[in-house]
Amino acid sequence: KKSDVNFVDNLQIAQEYTQLPNGEWVLTVDDMFVELSLTKFLSKAVVMRTTRQSEYAFDEIPKKLFKGKTRERREADAMMRDQAFWEQYRAVDLSKSESSMGDFIKGMENMKGYKFIIFAAKALIENFVETGSKKHPSKVDIGPVNTMITKNFVDGLRTRISAQTTANLSKHWFLSGYYAHGWKSKKNYYKGELTYSFNKKDYLPREFPRRTLTFTSTYDVCSPSDKFVNTDKDNVFTAFKWSKVDKMMFYNRQKLAFEYEIEGGLKLEAGVKAEQLEATGNLFFTPMNLEEQLPDPNITEYFHGHGKLRTTELSFGVRFAPGETYINTKQRRTPINLDAPVFYLSHTIGMKGFLGGEHAYHFSEIKMYKRIWLNSWGKIDMFVKGGIQWSKVPYPLLIAPAANLSYIVEDETFNLVNNMEFLNDRYASLDIAWDMNGKIFNRIPLLHKLKWREYIGVKCLWGALSDKNNPFLEQNAGDPGLMYFPEGVSVMDKKRPYVELVAGIHNIFKLLHVEYVRRLNYLDLPTAHKHGVRFMLRMTF
Repeated sequence: KKSDVNFVDNLQIAQEYTQLPNGEWVLTVDDMFVELSLTKFLSKAVVMRTTRQSEYAFDEIPKKLFKGKTRERREADAMMRDQAFWEQYRAVDLSKSESSMGDFIKGMENMKGYKFIIFAAKALIENFVETGSKKHPSKVDIGPVNTMITKNFVDGLRTRISAQTTANLSKHWFLSGYYAHGWKSKKNYYKGELTYSFNKKDYLPREFPRRTLTFTSTYDVCSPSDKFVNTDKDNVFTAFKWSKVDKMMFYNRQKLAFEYEIEGGLKLEAGVKAEQLEATGNLFFTPMNLEEQLPDPNITEYFHGHGKLRTTELSFGVRFAPGETYINTKQRRTPINLDAPVFYLSHTIGMKGFLGGEHAYHFSEIKMYKRIWLNSWGKIDMFVKGGIQWSKVPYPLLIAPAANLSYIVEDETFNLVNNMEFLNDRYASLDIAWDMNGKIFNRIPLLHKLKWREYIGVKCLWGALSDKNNPFLEQNAGDPGLMYFPEGVSVMDKKRPYVELVAGIHNIFKLLHVEYVRRLNYLDLPTAHKHGVRFMLRMTF
């Protein structure tokens, strides 16, 4: 029948049932035929899925066989079977035309310019360039491609070359990293990451279930808001900002992280991180008692320039997402079953005196996600978060809002909060997004053929700063444990949460999402932006 699903013109399902000797009727044939079209000027494609089920047994299985066992045991190469495997186990023989597809593809590969087209297409779609061939699968992939050239306030033009090894080199050991150069700052940056996977991998270490031990060493520059976006901070498409991002910092970070995922959706995390931050651009780390210490030559040298801060952290986290499933790409692992609820709890301990750490503190955070279906009215996605910085700390260790400074839509971020616009030591946020799935547009003549989908949302942030961390209070003047806030940073009114609205049209050309964003309050601040337009390219069905 006709389908409103993107790219799907028609869909047909054929099922056959067979009666067993005991009289039971069981499904033995389950075939699906899908007619696809990307655009009107390209030929349609037909996808067929054939399923055969046999050898039914209804004998009772002893309960002890399920005790302590996973629901599904998956071999590392289950998704990468060779031709010999399929010739042995394929339940339905290929037709003559299907069997000749291999020869057809080989013929195309021999066409002039074909390899270049495929090379460019894979680099664009996968964002990585393979260094191998069919006979010799890639052991090292070059990329991400979209991070090779970008820009920021400190570096101006920035170039970067990145690479990662694959399971074709080792199914347990993985190496990734990059080298970058800032042409304005004349600085060189690097990242090296060594991962050991306790279970064999098909291609990359992030594949489910992830059971890894990773050591990372990085020297680079970033803005405080970079950590909130899911994309790489050097993504050229997110380099264009709606506000000037001039508060930045260099960071020298060494981190050891352990991750262990269990079938059923449970994930355990633990890590230790030693990091030195050095303010740059228009960001300064200035202790409130600096004037008292200036006669000390060591202090004067330490705060020459913009100031530094060194921390050592021990962190723990638990994530539970029952029923969550993923697809793997060369950039990231993307959840596809967004109906699964997600719960995350973490705690971070700052250790003073260990590996050079200068501050002792405790920070706790909780996150929850839930999707609610409204039948024909689409779905609502809800993100709820909260966190507390329990200790007295300098402002780089306070809680900044999850600000997205680019024009590209990023999930779980605020569209119109500026870089470090607010600083809190406790917060709660609510993000509600309602995708109406074309409920209104589908009732408008002619417009329903475009398959546009309405989208509305609201984002709220409640924040508070306790007296012990507020440098504006007279009682904290000259406090050696605090720093002066940077210019443009404000303290939120705990009785007035920040609110912004979102209204958009998704699925334009089956790819483009456009959203209008509107800030409702705190408009009197010099850093405030009242409204804007955001974009996103996301292919959905």
